[in-house]
Amino acid sequence: MTDTPIRVLLVDDHAMLRAGFRTILGTQPDIEIVGEAATGADAVAQAAALHPDVITMDVQMPDMDGIEATRRIVADPDITAAIAIVTTFDRDDYLYQALDAGASGFLLKNAGPEDLIAAVRALAVGDGMLAPEVTRRVLARFAGSAPATAPVAIAEPSPPRTAPAPVALAEPFTEREAEVLTLLADARSNAEIAAALFIGEATVKTHVSRILQKLGARDRVQAVVLAHRLGLA
Repeated sequence: MTDTPIRVLLVDDHAMLRAGFRTILGTQPDIEIVGEAATGADAVAQAAALHPDVITMDVQMPDMDGIEATRRIVADPDITAAIAIVTTFDRDDYLYQALDAGASGFLLKNAGPEDLIAAVRALAVGDGMLAPEVTRRVLARFAGSAPATAPVAIAEPSPPRTAPAPVALAEPFTEREAEVLTLLADARSNAEIAAALFIGEATVKTHVSRILQKLGARDRVQAVVLAHRLGLA
């Protein structure tokens, strides 16, 4: 936690859910709710006006869905907010499309209050927020293999994703950075990476920062996805 509160924008078309999120997050001394939006278009406008640190984004909303809103927010260079998709549906297509659009986390609405709080704090410091089993599903998809689990609670499946555009590595990784990236791809925390490599957490943070810079990634989740596209993890 820092002295400056984490500024959060809540996006959901259900006022009751937004009120619940506000109650959960607003009780934390290090978190400040700076705004709310009920549509994707409003979320884009609010993100540009309020410059939050973290956005909790629903998927199914009128006017513009959360995936497209995420894509537009991430594409705006003046907005640096990390986005956590918070949805009722454990659908693989939502998961893949959200991460491809630039989301940094994926959380189901049946998660506990402590999970929502932890997600906001993780995204605020540049960490992704995916459970290890979800990470494996994501990496299987982006690495080109079939997803480990089938989508559930599907209403109308989205069209299949097209193959992601290739990316190029601006500068080669050092041997240590490659080791850190491999552990990142296994959903390890900084503390776990430090223990595995017998180095300090501060050193791990330095390596992670350099990895993000070399990949042009916004956060750890995007770094792992890009690394798999490059065949580096």
